[in-house]
Amino acid sequence: MAAPAPPIAPPIATPASPDRRQTTEAREAFTASLLSAGTSTVQSDLQNRATDLHANAAAIDRQEQELLKQTKNLGKESDKWQKVLDDGARGVKETGDVQNWAEMLERDLCVLEDTIAMVGEGAEAKDVAQRGHDGLGEEKWK
Repeated sequence: MAAPAPPIAPPIATPASPDRRQTTEAREAFTASLLSAGTSTVQSDLQNRATDLHANAAAIDRQEQELLKQTKNLGKESDKWQKVLDDGARGVKETGDVQNWAEMLERDLCVLEDTIAMVGEGAEAKDVAQRGHDGLGEEKWK
């Protein structure tokens, strides 16, 4: 018969085997921590940016409302100033009209004065001819 086969011994754990497993586990743990740290940092940055965006949007909305309010007030103030300007322009026009009226009245009075003077001179000349004096109360001899 053949010689009996040597008994198979269970594999002997070599020191490299546990080190290799620990190294693999450590590498996986390190990679996971890097991923979670990177993810949390990125998420944190994104969350901060999103929070800032929402806060800025709210601030812009408030500013927009304030701008609309101030624009309305400016429109009202502009209407008031336009009324003052229109009143002033009307006053200047009326002053121009009064000045024009006064000039026309002065011309009419000058014409009237000249007419009265001419009538007075004509009457004086006629009177002098009839009475024989020069209109100053002194008699003239013909």
